[in-house]
Amino acid sequence: MTEPVRCLHIEHKASLKARVFDTLSGVVPQNAPVQSLIQVHSWEQAREWLALSMPWASQSATGATLQGAACEPLLLVCADPLSDATALDVITHLSSLLGQDTTTMTMGQGAVAVLVVSETLTTQREEQLLRSGAFDCLSPQQLHRLRPSAARALALCHAQQRALLADQDRAVTGQRLAELTEHLQASIEQERAAIAREIHDDIGGALAAVKFDLAWVSRHSTDPAMLAHASAASEMVQHALGASQRIMMNLRPAILDQGLVASVQWLAAGFERRTGVRATVRASSDTIDTPRDVAMVAYRTAQEAMTNISKYAHCTQVRIELTDTEGVLTLEISDNGCGMASADLHKPKAFGIKGLTERARTVGGWLDVGSQPGRGTAITLSVPLSRRAAPEAST
Repeated sequence: MTEPVRCLHIEHKASLKARVFDTLSGVVPQNAPVQSLIQVHSWEQAREWLALSMPWASQSATGATLQGAACEPLLLVCADPLSDATALDVITHLSSLLGQDTTTMTMGQGAVAVLVVSETLTTQREEQLLRSGAFDCLSPQQLHRLRPSAARALALCHAQQRALLADQDRAVTGQRLAELTEHLQASIEQERAAIAREIHDDIGGALAAVKFDLAWVSRHSTDPAMLAHASAASEMVQHALGASQRIMMNLRPAILDQGLVASVQWLAAGFERRTGVRATVRASSDTIDTPRDVAMVAYRTAQEAMTNISKYAHCTQVRIELTDTEGVLTLEISDNGCGMASADLHKPKAFGIKGLTERARTVGGWLDVGSQPGRGTAITLSVPLSRRAAPEAST
């Protein structure tokens, strides 16, 4: 389907009106939905027509922003000078309303292409008009160029409108993806908390009962073989209890109830025990007050970073810095390991860093990763704290 076209011609000389009308009537195929080819004799009349016929122009005057489908592009052919203005005045006025591009002017999903027809056209004047936003400048002797120039201008308007709509669609899609990510992260944390409760209530309770029963058997038996089996079983039960507590802590970090600083210190201590690699924590204060969702993001970031360090870094030292200066929470985890190339961060299946980046966005923060082969890696999470604290999820 051919896209709709609006044409407005501002000319106070009857002879040029007729010539331009005859030329513009062939700009588009006869079956095209040409809504209007209007000719007026002054800028005052043109402004009245624009206010009535271009909803996106009239809305811009009130400060409203158009949302929705694209409006029809406008081809504006303007004489220079007019009886009550110049073409430069027209372009300047439209630019102030619509916002100027180099070749067309747009606001929302509307687009205007201005062609100037001047009987006093000079090279200097043409350069001035083109710099101001005119698409093309012609003299009355060059009207044979008007039709192809108008066709190119309209094609550019339509292309620009399609680009604007594509940008809008991408922005909407990006916002929806961000909302989906936030919803998924919240759902994951809720499911983790639910699983942790089930482990505590069911598995933990059952293991504790078995441990008590084994203790009873040990107290009431004198058979050495029976006692040996009961002791071995008690050790296995104790190991299972420790494993379940560790799993529950990973699923729902109850340590966060003691504050973010304590949580990060606990992570670092556990990292040292497991890997033998020294992990030092430096904090701007003993307690850093953060909303629960921000603390959770920081905790998960430190947890994921140290998991990756233990797997890939081959380092001898890890530093963790936690500050809340100038209203921004900053968490930096760095190591002196083997580092990685920038291409490694963009591997198709490098979901760890990508997941941390998306998680940071859910609380209005951002994640930076700096690394060079042989010079270690630093992961920095930054989250502005100058926002309303989010309500804590029920756990």
